[in-house]
Amino acid sequence: MAAYARRMATKLYVFPGSGASYTGRLMLERKGIKYKRVDLPAGLHRLLVRARGFKAQTVPALKIDGRRIQGTRSISRALDEIRPQPPLFPADPERRSAVEEAERWGDEVFQSVPRRLAWWALKRDRPAIKSFMQGARLGMPVGLAARTARPFVWMSTRAYKASDEAVGEDLAALPGMLDKVDEWIAKDVLGGPNANAADFQIATSVRVLMCFDDLRPAIQDRPAGALAMRICPEYPGQIGPVFESAGLHTPAASS
Repeated sequence: MAAYARRMATKLYVFPGSGASYTGRLMLERKGIKYKRVDLPAGLHRLLVRARGFKAQTVPALKIDGRRIQGTRSISRALDEIRPQPPLFPADPERRSAVEEAERWGDEVFQSVPRRLAWWALKRDRPAIKSFMQGARLGMPVGLAARTARPFVWMSTRAYKASDEAVGEDLAALPGMLDKVDEWIAKDVLGGPNANAADFQIATSVRVLMCFDDLRPAIQDRPAGALAMRICPEYPGQIGPVFESAGLHTPAASS
């Protein structure tokens, strides 16, 4: 089975800087499945994914052994089916249920916060766009890719309703969300010796938040911050101070 998994024709279509795309990469690497990463340019990625036979416009989009799978939660289950070891979910039904709940929350609730904050911030800190594209394979210079991405940043700010009010609400809610992650770590739902699907789902979102100079002090000393650095120590992107100038308050540094 292991040799078969390594031989499979596998492509992962991603969007540079996307936390969800990074989750897909980490799960494939956890399984030891070799894959070709295909970076798609901002804005055009939606059309290009559909042009490659996927039903939706979202990334990560995985083509593996002839199958097309989109979304981190679908990918995690497909990978456990294709290559059961090492597992992304515990065998014990109760523990699996807890991991699935954490993964669902990370996908449906938590990841929208760093996503919305990032689009809001990138509209104001344009040099940061280039920083999230470091290491991307787009077939063009990073500086040019960053310039062509600016209209997509503007459109995404509108699409994700990243208003000052919404961002202020996200910042206010963030400490409680991080508390939830810390509680799951304390209960061994997250942060165990063998990373599970929820670890990969949630740690990448925390890691995106740590790309903000304004937010890193409130996260880095938490268990959630330690988890993020363990799961994805290297992550492209840095966003300078942006919130105070807009009159928005950031969480205090953890003590």
